[in-house]
Amino acid sequence: MDKGSSLALISQRAKEPVSSPGSSILWSAGACSTTKQLWVHLAFREVRAMAEGPRAAVAGQTKRLNSGAEVAERLEENGHQDKRLKGGADEEGAEDQGKKSPKRKIVLLMAYSGKGYHGMQRNMGSSQFKTIEDDLVSALVQSGCIPENHGEDMKKMSFQRCARTDKGVSAAGQIVSLKVRLIDDILEKINNHLPSHIRILGLKRVTGGFNSKNKCDARTYSYMLPTFAFAHKDHDVQEEVYRLDKETLDRVNKLLSCYKGTHNFHNFTSQKGPRDPSARRYIMEMYCGEPFVRENMEFAVIKVKGQSFMMHQIRKMIGLVIAIVKGYAAESILERSWGEEKVDVPKAPGLGLVLERVHFEKYNRRFGNDGLHEPLEWTEEEEKIAVFKEQYIYPTIINTEREEKSMANWLSTLPIHDFNSSAVEMQANNKNSKNSSDLEGSDGCGDDSD
Repeated sequence: MDKGSSLALISQRAKEPVSSPGSSILWSAGACSTTKQLWVHLAFREVRAMAEGPRAAVAGQTKRLNSGAEVAERLEENGHQDKRLKGGADEEGAEDQGKKSPKRKIVLLMAYSGKGYHGMQRNMGSSQFKTIEDDLVSALVQSGCIPENHGEDMKKMSFQRCARTDKGVSAAGQIVSLKVRLIDDILEKINNHLPSHIRILGLKRVTGGFNSKNKCDARTYSYMLPTFAFAHKDHDVQEEVYRLDKETLDRVNKLLSCYKGTHNFHNFTSQKGPRDPSARRYIMEMYCGEPFVRENMEFAVIKVKGQSFMMHQIRKMIGLVIAIVKGYAAESILERSWGEEKVDVPKAPGLGLVLERVHFEKYNRRFGNDGLHEPLEWTEEEEKIAVFKEQYIYPTIINTEREEKSMANWLSTLPIHDFNSSAVEMQANNKNSKNSSDLEGSDGCGDDSD
């Protein structure tokens, strides 16, 4: 084929409708000049291949077909639609697009009532003990946020909870981080597959390397209890008519404030020796609020904020203060409990413990105002949180206390505690505690998971 014939063929190709596989773009009004240039280039390459011989022509034709598919893909990426797609093909494409939608790293703001659950963390391979995460993962799969195999292996979605709450413990501000498909109406769809006492209240995009456990600076817990727990042991009180006086409340707050700062809390958890560095924890604040009456019984809420907590630490901190106020232990027991001596610290019931919120100050300073991510603050969700607590958390605590009398039953065990255990007992109990790790529930960073 001579040069003139080749040029004529190229010119003809540029004017013809394109009918190669993978594309149906016509050389009509609206076709882009870049696309025409691509096809002219392909036609020229075919002509050159024909001039080189039959074998080269076949190879050129194959390359042309493959290049045609590439052109079609590029056009689709740029928003061009294949005009030949009709009816069912459109639906199939939409479905495939949903399946292939990219995953993004997010955090979910969770609230739940923990009654009837064996804590937050899922026990893989065990259906005997139901957890909050069992219901959450099921809802994520059913709503289409994650593939089913990610539910079976949570590492595939980079799942991490901020705090591992234990049996019966509730949360108003739990945070979990994970990768999901950002489907439309995602919160509504997840909640549709959750029981009413577990709600997802908020969602925010975070950095790809975000880990809700490791990036957490502090955690705030609350502990709701009936105020008759502070009545002196020598006073005969009726639970429903007892009211906490100001003098007793002031004493409670004075004792709670002693926990502020850094102390050795080895006596407030298990498997921790007095010289274990991880037993030292920093408490930012701890106080008891004004009492209030619900269903003829008076309650109060203790709040504590700390960098991290060990298993049972908060319940033991509160249990020891109750023992002191009731007259079972001297105030000096607090200072003694931070020393090397082994002290028998009572553990208050788990019923009233609630994870209120988690804090990400460092993350917010670095990424919260970078123009790409939002600060992990939940001001707009505060009303939803308050409503959930009033509907599910507080009624559960109050009704369970009235029916099961968990606080009253626990108070009856205080006289059997020995607050003056000997050093010999301390050495025997801690002989095997060196280099120990946190118990299940500590989440590896010491968050309280009662």
